[in-house]
Amino acid sequence: MKILVLNGPNINFLGIREPEIYGGNTYNDLVQIVTDHALTRKVKVEFYQSNHEGDLVDAIQKAYYDKVDGIVFNPAAYTHTSIAILDALKAVSIPTVEVHISDVSAREDFRSISYVRQVAVKTICGKGFAGYTEAIDFLIERMKEKK
Repeated sequence: MKILVLNGPNINFLGIREPEIYGGNTYNDLVQIVTDHALTRKVKVEFYQSNHEGDLVDAIQKAYYDKVDGIVFNPAAYTHTSIAILDALKAVSIPTVEVHISDVSAREDFRSISYVRQVAVKTICGKGFAGYTEAIDFLIERMKEKK
């Protein structure tokens, strides 16, 4: 099983950006935690982070051609604004789990809008980096049920 872990804008600034919301761990820490978890679950993970909407759309489309089985996606600010990302996810029909490090529903009102949620098979919010590992576990179990 191959999973794409996709992250949107400013996730590369984890540990720097608003540590009172996102914690002190870095993007590299996130990659290590997810990689270690994937090894224990015997799945392959690939990572991609971009601050650019079109690059994220390209990564989603590439996942289709690369035969990715699932996407763990923190679209960050694009959650609330990007119809292009929604359309890309609809086009590829790859099971996607939307992940947010913080509890977006407890923050500014505009963060309650999620275009990605319209197509996501699950949404995980407010669990920090553990949300990513939970998303991987969910996708693994979902694939087992589909067989």
